[in-house]
Amino acid sequence: MLHSEKSKPKSFPNPESFQSFQLAAPLMRGLAASGFSRPTEIQSRAIPLAMDGRDLMASAQTGTGKTAAFVLPALQRLLTAPPKAGRGPRVLVLTPTRELAGQVEQVIRQLGRFTGLRSGVIVGGLSYAPQERLLRNKLDLLVATPGRLIDHMAQGLADFSRLEMLVLDEADRMLDMGFVKPVTRIAEKLPTGRQTLLFSATLEGDVEKIAGRLLTDPARISLATAKVRLEAITQRLHLTESPEHKNALLLKLLDDPTMTQAIVFTATKRGADRLAKRLTGHGHSCAPLHGNMRQGARQRTVASLHSGKVRILVATDVAARGIDLLGVSHVINFDLPMVAQDYIHRIGRTGRNGASGTAISLVGPLDRVKLANIERLTGYRMERQEGLERHEGPERQEGLERREGKPPAPLAATGTADKRPPRRPPRRPSEKRRNHRPRARAY
Repeated sequence: MLHSEKSKPKSFPNPESFQSFQLAAPLMRGLAASGFSRPTEIQSRAIPLAMDGRDLMASAQTGTGKTAAFVLPALQRLLTAPPKAGRGPRVLVLTPTRELAGQVEQVIRQLGRFTGLRSGVIVGGLSYAPQERLLRNKLDLLVATPGRLIDHMAQGLADFSRLEMLVLDEADRMLDMGFVKPVTRIAEKLPTGRQTLLFSATLEGDVEKIAGRLLTDPARISLATAKVRLEAITQRLHLTESPEHKNALLLKLLDDPTMTQAIVFTATKRGADRLAKRLTGHGHSCAPLHGNMRQGARQRTVASLHSGKVRILVATDVAARGIDLLGVSHVINFDLPMVAQDYIHRIGRTGRNGASGTAISLVGPLDRVKLANIERLTGYRMERQEGLERHEGPERQEGLERREGKPPAPLAATGTADKRPPRRPPRRPSEKRRNHRPRARAY
């Protein structure tokens, strides 16, 4: 049975500052050093429930501070509850991607810098040896992706005997990526008396099913609704006529002087590589980011974007979640996502932490169904941009003249008259063919 969070713990009435949570002194120092003074809505609602020991399932828009909403209760628990004997982690956070795991661990280090607690990350794409050493030593918090953690569990290296809290971050994304069985296998190896927190963009469908199996009498917070439009983000689209038109339009958009940094989303990894190479050839500081890259290369790419060395990031949906880039002014959907929910996560890379942003979608003739699904999900009809999407190439111009009743330009005027190949004389049938008589059929 699921409960709403209307009945908040009495010890935290209407928290308007982090002091209201009665956090430990090292955490308050970490918050002050990080410049955080007032909790966001998801933090105000989730932190009291989590600190009260409740299982929790919560949904919120991207960029609302939900990572701190589970990191702070986890750190508070580690500082106040007596630990059990052993070396395994007391808190386990599962994330769908390496980038998100790195971001969560960064928030843990940032907020827990004065606590003396030890944390670590286990993800794919990196060497096993350092991760094995990490698991053999005493650990307080572990952030991991399900696949690589399963590998270490198969080797008998993961000790969960003293685990107190499990956090499933971006649970809907984990299910979309096929991590249902790995997450279930991991949960089966954890102590039954643990506290479990689940954060997701949506709480319906498969997310609710797995929550029913892994959570016990959870409280429920829902701040992200299906009919949502991020108010800080200006959304518009351009209708394109062909791949050539789409590429030309993208180049024109990237010349916008107000575009400080941008993420261009593509549908495939190969498409990201090709587009990044093409944009680099046009003089843009550009780099690709997708799942086929080694972890070190992905980290260097993100670091280059943070430092300003790279202005345009061409990425697949691996960058739609888990990469916190505050300087992104524009998001461009070169290809619309297959799943409408991913559109919200993509454009959520801009307009973060009170800043404004712009999201532009390039919609081709075959994208009408995807566009309809996105606008149905968000409840918002995107602005159709006029003028910029017109393609004034020779074929387009000739079509416009024909519709206006004008005769098409002569071939000589287009410079193609001299390029027409000479006509071949008709081929004469061979002697054998002329004398050929069909054989009589036997019936």
